[in-house]
Amino acid sequence: MRLLLIEDDTALNQELSQQLRDHGFAVDSTFKGIDGAFMGETEPYDVIILDLGLPDLSGLNILAQWRKQHITIPVLILTARGAWHEKVDGFKAGADDYLTKPFHIEELLVRLQALIRRAAGITNTNMAIGGLTLDEPTQSAHWQPATGKKQHLELTGIEFRLLRYLMLHPRKIFPASHLLEHVYDFNDEKESNVIEVYISRLRKIIGKEAIGTRRGQGYYLNPDALQNSK
Repeated sequence: MRLLLIEDDTALNQELSQQLRDHGFAVDSTFKGIDGAFMGETEPYDVIILDLGLPDLSGLNILAQWRKQHITIPVLILTARGAWHEKVDGFKAGADDYLTKPFHIEELLVRLQALIRRAAGITNTNMAIGGLTLDEPTQSAHWQPATGKKQHLELTGIEFRLLRYLMLHPRKIFPASHLLEHVYDFNDEKESNVIEVYISRLRKIIGKEAIGTRRGQGYYLNPDALQNSK
């Protein structure tokens, strides 16, 4: 999943960016509100973390402007402003969640995962389709065939991001260019055929039929192929 972090505290920005990458996110970050506002308008993020106390623009104004433009990306406000009326102002501006500093990274991760699942229409606390279950804390998966033992599936960082995105949108067809934008951040170096390579790897892990191809359109996760066999 691709995430935008707008935080003007240099040390916190760098530390949090690395922690989020370590936990399976492709992260773009900025210290300036004006840059963050533009990035939120032009890039296809899955979730945004927004500080309110930015030196150049008001975080609340940035959020309100996004919502006026019908940008529906889930936004979590991360700020030192913890008064109840400030939280109310944040939600009125269009925030989906609100977390005050100081915070624990574990709580932030749980909240981000909940926002992403909610945006995809998933109400369960775990991501499972058929016999396949995604293990977000370990960035791996478990496969339980109809007959046989439960298997632990090791995934690389990109394999995990790609599988998570497909599981969030089963049966939906995505061109490779779309998937590329959601599993890599802006600064990552990537080959033109990298998605095809990782789709091939995932098929070897979860089964050839689990990820279908619609010629000329893209790839999709096939839940039916995950019901009975690998």
